[in-house]
Amino acid sequence: MNNYERLVEWFRTKGDKAIIALSGGVDSAVVALAAKAALGSGAMAITADYKTLAQEELATARQVAKEIGVQHIIIEYDELKNSDFVRNDDLRCYHCRTELGQHLAEQASKYGITLIVDGTNVDDLSDYRPGIRALRENGVKSPMVELGMGKAEIRAIAKRFGLSIYDRPSNACLASRIPRGDKVTYEKLRRIESSEIAVKSVFGVRQVRVRDHGDVARVEVGRDELPKMFDIEKLALLDSKLKELGFKFVAIDAAGYRTGSLVMVDDKRAS
Repeated sequence: MNNYERLVEWFRTKGDKAIIALSGGVDSAVVALAAKAALGSGAMAITADYKTLAQEELATARQVAKEIGVQHIIIEYDELKNSDFVRNDDLRCYHCRTELGQHLAEQASKYGITLIVDGTNVDDLSDYRPGIRALRENGVKSPMVELGMGKAEIRAIAKRFGLSIYDRPSNACLASRIPRGDKVTYEKLRRIESSEIAVKSVFGVRQVRVRDHGDVARVEVGRDELPKMFDIEKLALLDSKLKELGFKFVAIDAAGYRTGSLVMVDDKRAS
């Protein structure tokens, strides 16, 4: 029995209904795929449309739910009404996921479902992820962690079953582009989202982060895509577009995209 079959079997041993927190990424998509295979109409995918979710992510979640054929519900709430989240300290993700877990629990109670799962995998455990702890505290389980499944295997499963997002770059909420300690605002989130759309449209890159440092937009793209940025005319166009959005300076990060880069910047500043 391969790990996908074990994942399907995992759901079969847990009852006849489950809620899957579907983010729009490949991990939760594979979990939803297995839940649908095991439980049929008893599988329900839920996507939270909160203010830090890029509309591209929401559209992807809708698309993958259709591909899987799983029942899909979108719930809406405003994270920026949570002062603990807006403060943007070391526990921002904890506050975010605590609120998500509570909303998922409400939906589970509404539909008479006791099992709630997410797409966390073993590779996620190597980073500092207070959000994972928050979900655990709210009863959300991670079947792929229990089965020892990692990212490469998950992508291979998604490709085997024809999911369009099998090679989609990982993403994170828009608030992750705001330096720790700087308050999260609607204006910053919309500016970041618009800036990342601009980078993708001008350069045709897939992995993009625009870090908001006040007057400075620090643009990160995947290391394998950095050569695409060496175009003077396109750089001038991007500079114009991002300045129209309110930035005074636009910087291309020569190191390329890497997770936790804002934390590293903050640590250096502190020292």
